[in-house]
Amino acid sequence: MKESFKISTLVALAILTAGCVDEARTAQIALQKVNEMPDFPAPYKMLDWYEKTKNFDEIIFNHPVDSQGNSFIWIDTMGRNFPQTTFGLYTVIGDVRQGPDENNGEFHESINSLGALLSAGLVGIDKTNQHGYNYVKMVQNYFNSDNDWNIMMNNTSEEVAHLGGGYGRDWWYDVFPNVLYYAVSDVFPGVNRADSLQKIIAEQFFKADSVLDGNYDYSYFDYSSGVGKRNQIPFQQDAAAGHAWVLYSAYQKFGNSRYLDGAISSLDALYSQDESRFYEVLMPFGAYTAARLNAEEGTHYDILKLLSWTFDGCTARDGRTGWGIIHDRWGEFDVSGILGNTLQDGGYGFLMNTFDMAWPLVPMVRYEPEFAQMIGKWMLNAANAARLFYPYEIPDKNQWLPQAKAITKNIIAYEGLKKTDVYNKKELEGVSPVALGDGPNWVIGQPELSMFSIYGSAHVGIFGSIIRETNVAKILQLNCLATDFYRKPAYPTYLYYNPYDEDQQIAYFNEDAPVDLYDAISHRIVARHVTDEGLFTLPANLAMLIVAVPPESKLEKRGERIMLDNVIIAYK
Repeated sequence: MKESFKISTLVALAILTAGCVDEARTAQIALQKVNEMPDFPAPYKMLDWYEKTKNFDEIIFNHPVDSQGNSFIWIDTMGRNFPQTTFGLYTVIGDVRQGPDENNGEFHESINSLGALLSAGLVGIDKTNQHGYNYVKMVQNYFNSDNDWNIMMNNTSEEVAHLGGGYGRDWWYDVFPNVLYYAVSDVFPGVNRADSLQKIIAEQFFKADSVLDGNYDYSYFDYSSGVGKRNQIPFQQDAAAGHAWVLYSAYQKFGNSRYLDGAISSLDALYSQDESRFYEVLMPFGAYTAARLNAEEGTHYDILKLLSWTFDGCTARDGRTGWGIIHDRWGEFDVSGILGNTLQDGGYGFLMNTFDMAWPLVPMVRYEPEFAQMIGKWMLNAANAARLFYPYEIPDKNQWLPQAKAITKNIIAYEGLKKTDVYNKKELEGVSPVALGDGPNWVIGQPELSMFSIYGSAHVGIFGSIIRETNVAKILQLNCLATDFYRKPAYPTYLYYNPYDEDQQIAYFNEDAPVDLYDAISHRIVARHVTDEGLFTLPANLAMLIVAVPPESKLEKRGERIMLDNVIIAYK
């Protein structure tokens, strides 16, 4: 574990009365890697991620072909698992394996489809009734009942999965679709059959964790036979984090204490590892679940340990060594904050994984506010660097296929960003960084088009729902509730981080009833009776966790929590 440091001294809270609190700040803890990231990543540009999410949905879910003859979606009528139609999205533009006329239209990926539905729902688009389609019900075909696995999988069947030319069972591909489905079901509640599927998934994950009994040293788990299995793919011990997140979500939804026990058991299995086993995307969900268990159930997991395993990355020689957060400057661009392989050819980041990191880690600070400054600084860097995956946001000389970028409509990105060109294209020799694709050439006649990834771009709504710019450049407003799924009631909560050496006056825009702004880090009201717009002072080099509460609220300290009636305002 890398060296950590504390920003200030943790001081016990005084009892709160009528909005009057002491000014002791909650201690801030950070990892050295994040501390060393740029305070002002350069060159800097913050995209309107909300608008990009809206545009993505409008273009991708447009069934008729456009003026150039392109369509990114089709209807699958084969009725796998359930007698209903579903839909497919191309993994990459023009993917030769996919479409209505290829393989009976059956090869499509749930991580793509579910990610797109989640993105849309997070920015307020109703995917249960869009142009006559209930897309949320349609994705139930990914629930693999025909093979008795009885969980959401990346394809509608094992037979269909082989059409994609996969290289063997890969555990995160089996676990993550269920994480996504649970999130989609929280954003779109009440869809017919969803509750029963969620219960079955929870039972399957509970049984799997019981069988594994703390030993997740497997490449994947056969959820039909109930046996952990090994193949050429490295062991994926952080699958336990996915189990824990789903089971704790199931506990919050259904109230069955068995699921709470399963979440703790799964997390214990993850926590018992002697080093980081981060593989692809699931590890940060372990940190978030541990933070909630600490705050809500009284457990005592070391969150810094789990965050170190996430940011500093996998160190196991028999694991996916080097998988973690990139901290570097490639050529003229700061790329710190993106997730990928820190070692492969100098570094190889991926857009989807970077989006997905924000999902658990931004809401985590509600439960562990001592990491607010760290997560705020990381998000500033990650959100700035993420734009470089988009062909209109990186110079032509730094991308593989600039001459074809119009086909992306500025909403489809390259899948990867690499320090050097993996395909050794002559024009890119000596260029750094390079935006490019990943995997085989999937487009006959135009293999380069496989560079543009709908699959990776589909998760844009995570950033789109979390990130807003403020009146001060490089200070972001991060919505801590947007992806805090299956949570208890809460008032609007936002994370702000100030990278400047001077205090900054931040405008808070309010569209609802008047509010007071309470900072859950300094434990004081920082603005009163905000109607349309209010200002608060964000101290130099510090973070605030702002909770918008009704004016003149009488906050009360109960144990370590700050309460307003029965709603938790701050956990520590």
